Amino acid sequence: MAAAQSKVIITCAITGSIHTPTMSPHLPITPAQIADESVAAAEAGASIIHLHARDPSDGRPTPDPAVFMAFLPEIKARTDAVINITTGGGHNMTVQERLAAPLAAQPEMCSCNMGSMNFGLYPMLGRYPTFQHDWEPAYLEASRDFIFRNTFKDIEFIFRELGEGCGTRFEFECYDVGHLYTLAHFLDRGLVKPPLFVQTIFGILGGIGADTENLVHMKRIADKLFGDAYHWSILGAGRHQMGLLTVGAQMGGNVRVGLEDSLYLGRGQLAASNADQVRKIRRILEELSLQVATPEETRAMLHLKGGNNVAF
Repeated sequence: MAAAQSKVIITCAITGSIHTPTMSPHLPITPAQIADESVAAAEAGASIIHLHARDPSDGRPTPDPAVFMAFLPEIKARTDAVINITTGGGHNMTVQERLAAPLAAQPEMCSCNMGSMNFGLYPMLGRYPTFQHDWEPAYLEASRDFIFRNTFKDIEFIFRELGEGCGTRFEFECYDVGHLYTLAHFLDRGLVKPPLFVQTIFGILGGIGADTENLVHMKRIADKLFGDAYHWSILGAGRHQMGLLTVGAQMGGNVRVGLEDSLYLGRGQLAASNADQVRKIRRILEELSLQVATPEETRAMLHLKGGNNVAF
């Protein structure tokens, strides 16, 4: 069984690298927008803020540490939420590019994808007759012949440079059952240490489907591999977000929302902000008689180094 916990951690993924500006006018692009959305999500109840960066001129994903540093100090100054920086970046970034900002910032947490995988965004091409920027359709189409790379060597590099080198702990992103076994391999080797924060991800083309049966199966395998040495969290992509999170929360899981994972608040209704999604899942949790963890409670649960021990 996952580690016992009395409260639910809400993670909010603010902008990501999946959706493009054409898909929603509410997608945060500029550093000011990302900062404001992060603070509002924290005020709504998110204790972890998961962050990517975008080129403010056209919204394309960027690994540039200078862009990250345009919003990281602002978020830290305005909220006590745990700041979690991506090591996934965006398509076609090298692992060195993806780690440039995390190594400069030395945050409390970073995400880490637990394997290489097909990551298909191209079906979204058919939903939009035109795009605001030329890069958007090319970016989506490129995912048809693209492998998101995270080899064993890449993962070792991330764990050693960020984990051992910076005291950063991880949101282990597991898109399929094999990723759980890869994480168990690194746990056995001592490159990661409990408590693990295991983010099981459902509904990405190339990963495991967003079915309740898969949710139960991933939890069962994680329990077998990690016992009580992990905290479980659930990410449901797109329209699966709220339904899958509700089931997972009832099973003892933590939850992740945000415009990286879904642009919608309900059927056919674009979310006007990340905070709207946080408020919705918080209401659902509280109606299930579940309590939401504060940032300090989250730090204690996940053994984080503290918000003052970062480089921004």
